[in-house]
Amino acid sequence: MAKRKSSKDYFGLGRILSIILAIIPVTAWILGICTRISEGKIVAGIIRIFFGFNIVWLIDLILMIVNGRILRLINA
Repeated sequence: MAKRKSSKDYFGLGRILSIILAIIPVTAWILGICTRISEGKIVAGIIRIFFGFNIVWLIDLILMIVNGRILRLINA
């Protein structure tokens, strides 16, 4: 059986490592910005610069634990 390539967040790191990085607010903020910009979503990256350190961090943490992906609030 072929292994399915997963497109998880935080640059394809393992789920446990991604959860650990998401727990730390500063790394979650920086990696969230880098992830969105690397996807080509410049506006979403800029919005994360200003709003990614508060409620977005908590939502990202919950979503990372539940399904391994960060919040996709806008796709712009």
